[in-house]
Amino acid sequence: MYQDEIVLCSSSKYAQKYYLNEDFNGLPKAVKDELKIMCVLFTEDVGGIITLMFDKDGNLNILTDAAEEDILYDEIGSVLKVKQMQEEKKELFEQLEQYFEAFF
Repeated sequence: MYQDEIVLCSSSKYAQKYYLNEDFNGLPKAVKDELKIMCVLFTEDVGGIITLMFDKDGNLNILTDAAEEDILYDEIGSVLKVKQMQEEKKELFEQLEQYFEAFF
């Protein structure tokens, strides 16, 4: 059917790039813009890499990572920022999970 995990989008402070999986080009422009802003602001604020990914059950997970030598990465800030995003964007994340369930 599909892989165990499917990346929705990702942003990297290191590459200074944002990636949206082309399989999700059907999302409304406003949603794509919101995802981009959210991810880029996250990496600008705490550094590292953020990835939004669907697991095999269709749950949207937020993963963060940083290069081992990145002394500026704010690990505590990362955890707090993810929790804040999960609270503030709860409705968006639920809608994305519904979209994923319907189209994948």
